[in-house]
Amino acid sequence: MSTWTFITNHARVMMVISQDPTVRLRDIASTLDITERAAQRIVTELVDEGYLSRKREGRRNTYTVHPNKTLRAAPATSTQIGEFIELLLANEKPLALAS
Repeated sequence: MSTWTFITNHARVMMVISQDPTVRLRDIASTLDITERAAQRIVTELVDEGYLSRKREGRRNTYTVHPNKTLRAAPATSTQIGEFIELLLANEKPLALAS
């Protein structure tokens, strides 16, 4: 059986961070079955593109999702990331999104 999915690892990382803004890269990697290095690269890309902010608090990072940022791919460029994540996590616990 093939292992592809409809949701990219970038979206999956955003979902994990939305559920726990203090999640460690190690735990993101473990949850998504990706390497810690891949998780770090994805988080850095999301921060660089403005989808996340990262704040160092002691020995941990706290992430903030910027829900008003729109998706990059046409024809979804009018859809905000917060709406997309809420749709994906509709049956999960409430999100910790910035306003």
